[in-house]
Amino acid sequence: MGLDIEANKKLVEEVLEAYPKKAKKDREKHYQINTEEAQTCGTCALKSNIKSRPGVMTPRGCSYAGSKGVVWGPIKDMVHISHGPIGCGQYSWATRRNYASGTLGIDNFTAMQVTSDFQETDIVFGGDKKLEVIMREITEMFPLAKGISVQSECPVGLIGDDIEAVSKKMSRELEMPIVPVRCEGFRGVSQSLGHHIANDAIRDFVLGKADLAETGPYDVNIIGDYNIGGDAWASRILLEEMGLRVIAQWSGDGTLNELEIAHKAKLNLIHCHRSMNYMVEHMEKAYGIPWMEYNFFGPSKTYESLRAIAALFDETIQANCEKLIAKYKPQMDIIIDKFKPRLENKKVLLMIGGLRSRHTIGAYEDLGMEIVASGYEFAHKDDYEKMFPMLKEGAVIMDDPTAYELEELAQKMNIDLVGSGIKEKYVYHKMGVPFRQMHSWDYSGPYHGFDGFKIFAKDMDMTVNSPVWNLMKKKEKVQKEEASI
Repeated sequence: MGLDIEANKKLVEEVLEAYPKKAKKDREKHYQINTEEAQTCGTCALKSNIKSRPGVMTPRGCSYAGSKGVVWGPIKDMVHISHGPIGCGQYSWATRRNYASGTLGIDNFTAMQVTSDFQETDIVFGGDKKLEVIMREITEMFPLAKGISVQSECPVGLIGDDIEAVSKKMSRELEMPIVPVRCEGFRGVSQSLGHHIANDAIRDFVLGKADLAETGPYDVNIIGDYNIGGDAWASRILLEEMGLRVIAQWSGDGTLNELEIAHKAKLNLIHCHRSMNYMVEHMEKAYGIPWMEYNFFGPSKTYESLRAIAALFDETIQANCEKLIAKYKPQMDIIIDKFKPRLENKKVLLMIGGLRSRHTIGAYEDLGMEIVASGYEFAHKDDYEKMFPMLKEGAVIMDDPTAYELEELAQKMNIDLVGSGIKEKYVYHKMGVPFRQMHSWDYSGPYHGFDGFKIFAKDMDMTVNSPVWNLMKKKEKVQKEEASI
């Protein structure tokens, strides 16, 4: 059963009515109500991947965030230099919460993000010499580091520092890969261009630089999985139990060597299409490696993806796939039977970066929850075209919504759960609206695969059905009654 198309059109118009005429006209282009035509034809009329309107609070990040925070930062045996003033480096020094195996300072450098701490003199005279000194210090402080990346911040691009020349010189001197990534935050309209730039750096400086001693017909890569709370491990368990061999995973818990040997795989499995699609498309052209997007959120999509992956291999893998599903399905049915009665018909609003606004839909629906509004921070047109068929008719689809728009939609649509990023989290807590931080699982996880769904279901139940929301409503009622006296 679909949602009320006309009612939701009117609702969006009411929300945007608060803007000045010109701003309203601009923001209207970023909304579309899902219709049968859009679902079947993928007709996407809303605008995306264009600059945010000045003066509104956007949840987007910048190009630097896309490269440093998403693609390069999780590579655990490299030291990543935030080249520029202290602010960007400090804010992003730990990247997202990525699990990584190994011992800190020995074979795991996940936390080893450093900054060149630009001062006024560096802006005036340039930071090239300072960058050379930092690289030498890195090899002394972290002798087991396998390489260095240079993530350029805005001032570096503005003053014209030649990080490529410095990296080339120091790579020869220090005898290790040093990768310059020209990802200044002002490039592009969001973090999306940062992903592209980072992918190009992988292509140009590390991909194909090493060999794999033994290869087999079942070798695959996991690409675009950032191992939030152990997601990549939860996915690997299923792929390996099915008989495949994961030879590389980017970027969560990833290593420089895995980037270098990934061209030896027989299949690329891409999870976050928006951040890594450039790389799998390049590998298909350069090395003839086919790729497919998969979705391990929720049992329904996991079954579907496992079978689609198995279909690309022989009968042995296909038989293993069915055994695997038969093994785990009873467990998943128990979880659904337990939590679905507590979550059924709860209305969800999603606004997440990357692909999760569409990939998580199946997991929520497995629990009987209803996605009534969904959108992305930095999506492109093809992301929305894939989303339309996954949502019910009448659902509100939005691009780069402002903080005001999200708050109004949540209130007017009487949302039971909001899934978005850390910037939005505490606003909804204060509003008394249940909220899950869906960029890093609110410090929970994993959410991928069968192990992940057990945690996902528990977390959604814990969030929606927490008694704290009723306490807040009672307190608000008492305050209103006291104010009226």
